[in-house]
Order: sequence, then structure tokens, then C-alpha cells
Amino acid sequence: MRFHVITIFPDIFDSYMNESIIGRAKEKKLIDIKFYNPRDFIRAPKNNYRPVDDRPYGGGPGMVMRVEPLIKAIEKSLSKIKDKKRVKIINFSPSGKKFTTEYAKNSVKKYTDIIFICGRYEGIDARIDKIFKTENISIGDYVLTGGELPAMVLIDSISRQIKGVLGKFESLEEERISSSEVYTRPEVLKYKNKNYKVPKVLLSGNHKDIEEWKKTNK
Repeated sequence: MRFHVITIFPDIFDSYMNESIIGRAKEKKLIDIKFYNPRDFIRAPKNNYRPVDDRPYGGGPGMVMRVEPLIKAIEKSLSKIKDKKRVKIINFSPSGKKFTTEYAKNSVKKYTDIIFICGRYEGIDARIDKIFKTENISIGDYVLTGGELPAMVLIDSISRQIKGVLGKFESLEEERISSSEVYTRPEVLKYKNKNYKVPKVLLSGNHKDIEEWKKTNK
């Protein structure tokens, strides 16, 4: 799977995308992440000021990301992709379709390349959606400063569905009975004169009872 990220802040991704499971997946070449900065597609004047935003038509607060540099960045990412039929272009919006694990699974089956448009300011000129027929995706009913965090969320979740990314396929939470309550050593934790114990059923060795406990403690 190849991820193409359109962002004016590519450095934001450095730490998270190069560590742990995602970092190892990149090293194994199971995933690839490329970045395209819209500023790089603006001819710089003498003062090197390359604005990617402008005032919104109709008035209102804030600024809107201009469509021209975004078009060039997306076209550049598309030029790197051989099979154009297996490409998904995603824009982020609180009002978009809710992202789920099922969406992540389907993405791995359907696409070889996913392009993420990371908006900033008050949003992106809406014509970008019409030109490229993007899908608007939301990771929750709240507003973020930009699309970089949602892009990282999708890259993480989708990558986990790729065979070989996780050490064991059984580690996928959705493939096993999982609980919101998990415990490890010590068996008894003493804190401020009070004992906090691991539930007895988890120490019983009775797998049937343990699975039932997990079902009721999701």
C-alpha cells in the first residue's frame, strides 16, 4: 500500500511514521509514504513568499486553501501511480463519512494507493472535491487544526490490515474477542493502603470462562 500525503507541514509526520509498527512496515516495504507540499508548486517571487491561502468569497473569518497549488500537488502524486483505477483520494471533514475498521479493511482490498488531502485554515476550496471526486472522511464529531492528524489515524489503521505489518495476525483486535479491561503483573497492586487485584477469572486458566468474561467487559 502506498500513501500519498498532500500537506504544507510534512515534518509533522516524522516521529509517528518512523517509529514502532508503522516504522517497521516502512522498513519492510509493506507500505510507502510520500509527501507533496502545495507550496512547492507555487512559483516563488523575489521575497520567496508562497501563499497557499486566500480570503473566502462571500466573506467570513479565516482563510481558505487555494485550489491551484492543491491541483498541482495531487497531479504530481497521481503521476507516481500506475494503476489509476485502484486509487482513492480522501479529503477530511467533520461532516464526512465516519471512518471505521471496516473502512480500513475494504481500503486494503480495493486500493493500492490512497491520497490524503490535509486541509488547513478554514478549509479547502470546494472545487477540489468536484475536480477529483474525492471522498470526505471524518474521524469524529469535532474540529481539528488540520488534516494531518486524521491522515495519520487512517495510515495507522489501514496499515494494520496489511498482511505482515503486525507480528501476528491474531493481534488484530477485530479478529479476536477483546476487552476494554486488560491486566498484567503484578497480580495484586497495593496503592495508598488499598489492594487492586486482577479479576480471578483471568487467573483461572479456564479459557471458556475467560472468553465469556471478555464478551461482557467490552
